[in-house]
Amino acid sequence: MSQTTPYPAASAGSIAVLSGDATARSPRGLRAARNRRLQVFRAVVLLLASAFFLVPFLAMVEFSTRGTGVDAPRTLDAWRRIVTYPNLISAIVTSLELSVLTSVASLALMVPTMIWVRLRLPRINRLVEFVCLLPLTIPAIVLVVGLVPVYAWVNYLSPGPLKGSSLVLTFAYIVLVLPYVYRSLDAGLRAIDVQTLAEAARSLGAGWPTVIFRVVGPNMSAAILNSAVLCVALVMGEFTVASLLNYVNLQYELNNLGQADAGVSVAVAVGFQLFVVALLVGLSFIGRRRGSKEA
Repeated sequence: MSQTTPYPAASAGSIAVLSGDATARSPRGLRAARNRRLQVFRAVVLLLASAFFLVPFLAMVEFSTRGTGVDAPRTLDAWRRIVTYPNLISAIVTSLELSVLTSVASLALMVPTMIWVRLRLPRINRLVEFVCLLPLTIPAIVLVVGLVPVYAWVNYLSPGPLKGSSLVLTFAYIVLVLPYVYRSLDAGLRAIDVQTLAEAARSLGAGWPTVIFRVVGPNMSAAILNSAVLCVALVMGEFTVASLLNYVNLQYELNNLGQADAGVSVAVAVGFQLFVVALLVGLSFIGRRRGSKEA
């Protein structure tokens, strides 16, 4: 009769290791490890994106505050000299006016159009999307070639104060901002139940203008504000169309000024970026305040 060889008793350490491996290989352990890797990936992407935006911005701030000598202290002379260039001040005012006109005109055109298409003409939604996104596929130089004869007639038919004025660039800028306004408003419309809101308002006797401007419109205020900020940022930073059509705006004047006084040009560029950041912060504050009121 053969004797059975007893197996050696497992130690407490080996049992702990085996239990740890089992825990690590369990769905909960795998999920936790995946979440940790995802957090590390997000942190790396955020760090790289922050460096991508902050390093050039800090370099511009450093250049605009640099003294004339090797060991010269930091100075704000470039910032003070901004007011000494009347053409630059005029270009800043013109670009701000263009931003306001473009924002108001594009929103007045797109908000009722998109709401009406979503409610009454859903079959042409793809066509409207194609037309609005088309400017993204057309190079600026090609767009300008098509706009030259149009602007010849615009200048010919414009009244005295607008003849030769840079404010007529509003028509071209409305076309340029269409893709961004469309995407922002489309996201706002997708976030709400437009059909239910319209049917409820219509059942209470509201007309279509009331449905569009007093029922659906206020519910997409965040998307409208986003579109306005995008319009301001794009118009304030536009150079190609204004330069090729021989109109003066902020970027056109900055390009000319950069050849004579680079410090002032960079200082204005820094101020423009701070202005856009302030708009974004104000937008987020307004959206958060509106959300807290609704809650």
